[in-house]
Amino acid sequence: MSEKNGSPEPKPSIDELRAEIKQTRAELGETVQALAAKADVKARAKEQVEQTKQKVKAQAVEATERVRGAAVAAAGAVSGEVHEAADRTSEKAHGAAELTVAKADEFDVREKVRNSPVPLPLVVAGVAALVGIILIIRGRRR
Repeated sequence: MSEKNGSPEPKPSIDELRAEIKQTRAELGETVQALAAKADVKARAKEQVEQTKQKVKAQAVEATERVRGAAVAAAGAVSGEVHEAADRTSEKAHGAAELTVAKADEFDVREKVRNSPVPLPLVVAGVAALVGIILIIRGRRR
């Protein structure tokens, strides 16, 4: 600026001008890089896909943990019920064995089985199912 315009500022030196040009070039370079990054649709799409993948993976891990927790709780409940049923069955079997031994002289075993309200094949199937459930639960724990 000249002094004729009414500004009392002195003219900048050559070094000051070069420093200002260098700073302007650096700022312009950063601006160009930022605009290029915004204009690079492919890179932005890849970044969005990667973010979505990470989000889905996190949700899958969370869902897996919830399912495992529910499975453990269900297995514990089933295991408890199986143990209770096994205990009841064992007690009934012991009771039946004691009764059979005590009254073997009075009753014929075949008549007792024939007159039983629960058919023998059903009892055998129940015991087999109980053993199968126990084996499955133990196999999952390992």
